[in-house]
Amino acid sequence: MLVLALDTTTRTGSIALARDGAPVDSLIGDPSRTHAERLPADIRTLLARNGTTLGKVDVFAVASGPGSFTGLRIGIATIQGLAFANVRPVAAVSALDALAAIAVTLPVRREPMLVAAWIDAHRQEVFSRLYRASASAAAGVESSVGTIDGLESLEEAAVADPGATLDRWAQLAAGQVVRLIGDGAVRYRARIEDRLGGLCEVVDSVPPLAPAIAAIGSRLADRGLALAPHAVRPMYVRRPDAELARERRHANPGARS
Repeated sequence: MLVLALDTTTRTGSIALARDGAPVDSLIGDPSRTHAERLPADIRTLLARNGTTLGKVDVFAVASGPGSFTGLRIGIATIQGLAFANVRPVAAVSALDALAAIAVTLPVRREPMLVAAWIDAHRQEVFSRLYRASASAAAGVESSVGTIDGLESLEEAAVADPGATLDRWAQLAAGQVVRLIGDGAVRYRARIEDRLGGLCEVVDSVPPLAPAIAAIGSRLADRGLALAPHAVRPMYVRRPDAELARERRHANPGARS
């Protein structure tokens, strides 16, 4: 099974190929150009240097969110178009789940361990999800994107101030080592370490997500959890600014926008 995966949740983003769940190749985007400007050429480049074509792709996978609203729309629309044109299914994968899947592949220093995925949501907030790493192959995250082996979900995706997020996790994480991954964890590292002290491990770098999305997408497709292209929906977690502004205008029609 050949999977082409796309992540546009960040300005950089990434594209990857996986065959039967194993990584084949990946490409990191140029942040000086928009996704709309570079995606067609980047996809052609990745396919060409691996001697394959869109017609040979069995499953398309895409980061369904959370992340940049514009990025999500472009990424999902691109993958939907490719899947429609080639009559293929789409695996929609949470960016938080992809980060967590990467975190559990890193060497384990201490047990027990929780995994926290933090994505910078701007406005002094983070998108987050908390998991327990499990040695059992039977354990997995059950969510709208299916099952991810080795992770047990302790909380669904949420958005909040970093301090409020840590407050919310106080009982769940009490006395346990928490490995945090993502650009939100890097940005708020000082606050995390001040709160958790020696019980936290912040992953220093933010890896490209497309390879993990391709691997997860392959497993979802194997389990019959890939979707028809039209069924893919973005996972915003936080409501779009335009929607909130529209509600404010309706609530106070005399106010200036």
